[in-house]
Amino acid sequence: MAVLVKICGITTADAADAVLRAGAEFAGLMFRSGSPRNLTLEQGASLAGRMRGRTRLVAVTCDPTNEMLSSIVAAVAPDFLQLHGAETPARVAAIRSRFGVAVIKALAVAEPADFAVTAAHEEAADMLMFDAKPPAGAVREGGHGAAFDWQILRGRRFSKPWLLAGGLDPDNVGRALAVSDAPGADVSSGVETAPGVKSPEKIAAFVQAARNAKVTA
Repeated sequence: MAVLVKICGITTADAADAVLRAGAEFAGLMFRSGSPRNLTLEQGASLAGRMRGRTRLVAVTCDPTNEMLSSIVAAVAPDFLQLHGAETPARVAAIRSRFGVAVIKALAVAEPADFAVTAAHEEAADMLMFDAKPPAGAVREGGHGAAFDWQILRGRRFSKPWLLAGGLDPDNVGRALAVSDAPGADVSSGVETAPGVKSPEKIAAFVQAARNAKVTA
């Protein structure tokens, strides 16, 4: 099976077009104040319209209110809602039921003990994402370019599809996929030239490196 690739934090039409040219399966639109990749609803709607039907649209949020989600779903009509905060399995299930949109739940991991909550989230979400824990004092949950020990995922089996995230870039994604046995990869800062500024060349290189990793594994 081909590796799944998600390019997250798209902020411009050029970046959106680069994702489509590269053939990434998922495109992430960030709705998180304080992030250099944060979008207004109008910006998100415009980018979503540009990509709709050619990749799966993911609206990324952190501990969102129902009001916020209602606005995002109405404006963007995403294929997935990605929950990147401290949402409980019950909250994940409630969001999925209320809005009728598939959910990706991001879980921060650093050691094997962090997988204790995984089973409950597997029941609630449609997909999982394993990301690095944010650095001490960080004001946002992801997009820091920080990695964790990918080997703690090796040999683990989950009932839902999942993505590896955290510190990935075109140079290390192949090794990360091989070490972790991950079926997919998510990247944001690793394909940027500055915070929030995507590089079309890096996007293409990342997707190609991920594809090659699965071909040669």
